Amino acid sequence: MTLIQEFSDGSQVFFDKGAFDNWCVYFQKPDLQKAAPTDMHYFTRFQALANIYGASKIYQDFVSFYEQTTKNIDKAVLNLIHKLSTTYHSHSLTMEILFTIVYAGMIAEENKEFAILKKRIKRLGMHQILIEQLEPKVAAHFSKGKKWKELYEICKAKGF
Repeated sequence: MTLIQEFSDGSQVFFDKGAFDNWCVYFQKPDLQKAAPTDMHYFTRFQALANIYGASKIYQDFVSFYEQTTKNIDKAVLNLIHKLSTTYHSHSLTMEILFTIVYAGMIAEENKEFAILKKRIKRLGMHQILIEQLEPKVAAHFSKGKKWKELYEICKAKGF
C-alpha cells in the first residue's frame, strides 16, 4: 500500500495491488473496507456538485492540478488540491477527496505500461461530464473499444 492522502475525517486514498498492477486507486473510510472508486461514481458526484458550484469552476480547478500531475505523488499538488477544495464551503472535504481520487487516477495512468494517452484520458472524461454535459455513464465508458489514435485526435481537438 502507498498512501496518497489521509483526510481530516480519517479516510484515505492510496494505491494498492489491483487486477493488473500496483497502481489501483482505493478509498477507505475509517473502520470500513477499502473500495476502488469507479469513473462513473466520481463523475456522477462531480456533475452533481457542478449544479451547486458551476461546471466551469470545477473544471478549471481540475485543470490547475492536471497540468502539474506527473508519474509521482507530489505534496505540492496535494496542497494545491486542499487549497482549491476550501472554496467549496460545506463540500470542501468531499471535493478534496474527489479531486485526490482523480489525481491518483492520473498518476496511475502516467505509470501504466504501454498507455499512450496517459492522464489525458482522465481529462477527457472530466471535460465530457463538466463542459459537454455528457452523462457520467457515457463518459466513463467512452474510451472502451476505441483505438488510441481516435482518442488522441478527440483530445487534440479539445486542446489537450
